[in-house]
Amino acid sequence: MASLENDLNQWREMAFKVGDRVVYPHHGAAIVEEKKVKTIFGSRKEYLILRMVMDDMTVSVPVEKVDEVGMRWPISGEDVEDLFDVLKRRDVREPSNWSRRFKNHQEKLKSGDVYQVAEVVRNLALRDREKGLSAGEKSLYNKAMNVLVSELSFALEVSDEEAIGKVEKALE
Repeated sequence: MASLENDLNQWREMAFKVGDRVVYPHHGAAIVEEKKVKTIFGSRKEYLILRMVMDDMTVSVPVEKVDEVGMRWPISGEDVEDLFDVLKRRDVREPSNWSRRFKNHQEKLKSGDVYQVAEVVRNLALRDREKGLSAGEKSLYNKAMNVLVSELSFALEVSDEEAIGKVEKALE
């Protein structure tokens, strides 16, 4: 069993390296800035230091927890069309109850799945056009849009502004 865990740790260490573009759930696209060994509560662990591209925040992720927290590679350029198909879809069914709808959107955003994040952006954009958004929903919409745009800019290798334009066009 210990051998299997060592093999997994070695694989993880090779999986993400300094300079890699990654996606960290709930915060979006990031760049691996460095690997650092830290001693916390008497335990030495290797961490990946991520710099988030949207707000220049840094996050430390223990190498052994990258799978658990949902850190992943960005989608490929080939997957972008599927993402835009999600944004263009209009036959959306949502709970009419505000708190259920809000919680549902929060869970999708936390999932780290770019397609679920796109659903949140689409649903809230449609709702905004039809009925307007509450302050909480506006905040959630902005967060989801930032996460989506940051990953799209990586996938398409374009600026954030160009990615925003493409998302807005798909939402028309």
